[in-house]
Amino acid sequence: MDKYLALMTLAGSVFALIFAFVMARRVMNFSEGTEKMKKIAGSIRQGANAYLKRQYTIVAIFFAVMFVVLSLMAFVFKLLTPFVPFAFVTGGFFSGLAGFVGMKISTYANARTANACREGLNKGLRIAFSAGSVMGFTVVGLGLLDISIWYLLLKFAFKLPIEDVTGAMLTFGMGASSMALFARVGGGIFTKAADVGADLVGKVEAGIPEDDPRNPAVIADNVGDNVGAVAGMGADLYESYVSSVISSSALGVSAFMGMGEKAVAVPMIMAAIGVLASIVGSFFVRTGEKTEQKTLLKALRRGTNISAVIIALAAFPIIWFILGKDYYTIYFAVLAGLVSGVLIGSATEYFTSDSYKPTQKLAAKSKTGSATIIIGGVGLGMLSTAVPIVIVAACILIAFGVSGGFDNIQRGLYGISLAAVGMLSTLGITLATDAYGPVADNAGGIAEMSGLDPEVRRRTDALDSLGNTTAATGKGFAIGSAALTALALIASYKEKLFTLGVTDEDLDISVMNPVTLVGLFIGACLPFVFAALTMDAVGRAAQSIVVEVRRQFREIKGIMEGKTDPDYATCVSLCTKASLHEMILPTIIAIAAPVIVGLFLGYNGVIGMLAGATATGFLMAIFMSNSGGAWDNAKKYIEAGNFGGKGSEEHKAAVVGDTVGDPFKDTSGPSINILIKLLSMVSIVFAAMIVKLHLFG
Repeated sequence: MDKYLALMTLAGSVFALIFAFVMARRVMNFSEGTEKMKKIAGSIRQGANAYLKRQYTIVAIFFAVMFVVLSLMAFVFKLLTPFVPFAFVTGGFFSGLAGFVGMKISTYANARTANACREGLNKGLRIAFSAGSVMGFTVVGLGLLDISIWYLLLKFAFKLPIEDVTGAMLTFGMGASSMALFARVGGGIFTKAADVGADLVGKVEAGIPEDDPRNPAVIADNVGDNVGAVAGMGADLYESYVSSVISSSALGVSAFMGMGEKAVAVPMIMAAIGVLASIVGSFFVRTGEKTEQKTLLKALRRGTNISAVIIALAAFPIIWFILGKDYYTIYFAVLAGLVSGVLIGSATEYFTSDSYKPTQKLAAKSKTGSATIIIGGVGLGMLSTAVPIVIVAACILIAFGVSGGFDNIQRGLYGISLAAVGMLSTLGITLATDAYGPVADNAGGIAEMSGLDPEVRRRTDALDSLGNTTAATGKGFAIGSAALTALALIASYKEKLFTLGVTDEDLDISVMNPVTLVGLFIGACLPFVFAALTMDAVGRAAQSIVVEVRRQFREIKGIMEGKTDPDYATCVSLCTKASLHEMILPTIIAIAAPVIVGLFLGYNGVIGMLAGATATGFLMAIFMSNSGGAWDNAKKYIEAGNFGGKGSEEHKAAVVGDTVGDPFKDTSGPSINILIKLLSMVSIVFAAMIVKLHLFG
């Protein structure tokens, strides 16, 4: 029976990849439009391809070094199983591949979406959403493929004990997290450096429209949407997806002694059924010609809600027939995760969408200048953390309780991890609604640069504004699931320590233990250090773009009159060099921190560090994501004709707020949720070394 369940997971991955292929063919069947539109789209595509080629070259060196380190630990020092180095590489490879596929389809869909908007809003939405579906279903398809192949290989080909199987699989989660962090940080620095530079000089200083072809940074800005908001996001959510499934499977082994294989299978089957639910839901996404954000949001919500209802109905028989009727209450843990995901999405929408009062009030602060709108955005982001914290706290308590956690802690932790799986089970369609946003953003840029009818730009702006909200909602899902998954991974780390010979007497994780307390403070500090490094990186890169754009406006005659084309390539090159250089240090810190803390403070200090990083990282990620989303949509609200409209002093103030929010929401914020999981993954992989040095060494 166990083997057939694993094969069902493999079948789910195949369905997802086939659907992604069908959606890609559907997108490619549409026209890119005029020759000018094709030329602009080609330039964006060329820049994105060149960036990812250079990024993956650098990342390949890192993975080669880590492969050697893990191989030494496995084959020389016998601290890991021989499969760990290879699992690490495959996790990184599939994570990078998911982002690459998403980037490719988005660079082919942008002009097609703009051209479709010449005919109608619904057609443009369908193409952009289809492109997002390629990303969404590629992520879940590759994730389930990686999980099911490794499970089948280790369990049935090599016949390893189930605890060794899940232990090795946790390592490809570390590979996926490492790749995701490189992609998110590097892509985020690229896209926000270009965006900030283009906005500050073009819109504020020169007074030209957004995406105006006279702006030298406009192509770099559009390239950045694809390498940051698409390729980076794809790698990020691939990592979130596989981490939630793997951590839940690993906890199932200790939670259900004697039937661990069945507990391992539950999150895998649930993820596979989530693929089918997402496919069904995607057929319900359509709209009319109204451009109000609430109307468009309703169209997307229809698809995601239908998918959530399907998985809610399917989860009960999955648990009943696999785990048995004695454990049916665990179903309510899954339900808690699903409901929490919807509530976090709704809370994020409320705080970031210009259809609601918080963002409208934030836009009104532009009347008194950029300082007040920045102060307002920071306050809004801080306040917005309260609701998700309450939701996640309630989810944890409910999932723990209904899973029998008060009688059996391991089962309670398993229930919490299943809640994270439930939250991400419909990631195929959730990510589709997120990934479509950058496509719509690029479509608006191409419409502007190609000189299309203003009605086309109005339609693409409506899609883009909605994309800002769905992107913020997607980040909310990722951050919420990251908190639950990180908790599950901390529990997995504790279980790993027990398998290595650590006893309850050795493990003292009370805050009265100074070692644990010091670890807690170090962990609490890490998200702040990480955010500071990534924010500074965007600032430095943006400065180089600002200087270059000013130079071109000053020295190249005829740009402002439209008689001479700017030097787009130089801005793309500057962003590429800066982002690839700046992405290395934050990623190295994330990987080195657990090892260094472990060497100096031991495993008790590591657990403190993981707890501190999870708590502050969760809050910091929500704060930065929601502040950035609100600033962006406040600007869009003014551009729609409120508070003076485009070109007004209020608009200029809102643009300044948006430039501050850009690295908040697209670089530092979303990278932090990867950080808190990567810390746990690294801790688990290097646990044997830390224990050997501090307990037996």
